[in-house]
Amino acid sequence: MNSMQSKIKSVIQASIDVKAKILDDATMHHRIEEAALQVVKSFQNGCRIYFAGNGGSAADAQHLAAEFTGRFYKDRDPLPAEALHVNTSFLTAVANDYSYDEVYQRMIKAQGRAGDVFFGISTSGNSKNVVLAQEEAKRKGMYVISLTGETGGKMKDSCDILFNVPSSDTPRIQESHILIGHIICELVEENMFF
Repeated sequence: MNSMQSKIKSVIQASIDVKAKILDDATMHHRIEEAALQVVKSFQNGCRIYFAGNGGSAADAQHLAAEFTGRFYKDRDPLPAEALHVNTSFLTAVANDYSYDEVYQRMIKAQGRAGDVFFGISTSGNSKNVVLAQEEAKRKGMYVISLTGETGGKMKDSCDILFNVPSSDTPRIQESHILIGHIICELVEENMFF
């Protein structure tokens, strides 16, 4: 086996190892179930879901919002979910006039309502704009779910549920964030659309 093939195998194995830890973590399974039930409750009460992250985590936010507003497995009605970075005029105006740290906080302040759900996504758990948005969401009576790496960072202090993926390797964390998000999407769909 050449060195490139060896590297490929080691990366795949590293991803499997992180997911194996999640597979064996009953507490994580309980949190996934709790998060899915909260999202179902919020949707059933006419509330909305918001996602926020930066870089790859912004891509994950947009991906998961699309799973709710489009479809996952079932051909069903769309569910109201939004990734907060997709309004580039708002994002660039607030970043320019105030600070990039405030972009998600201001959007939650404008749109968030009690009973809504906010998903903060950050591999470090320390993205200041996500931390501030979570704090604002809590002030507004929203339910806050954080997807982070193993330490939870600062986000662990302002959430109702913490998914701290057992890794410090950014790509492996992001792969597991999508896994957890997809499981939540599937459970929500199954519970809302029999």
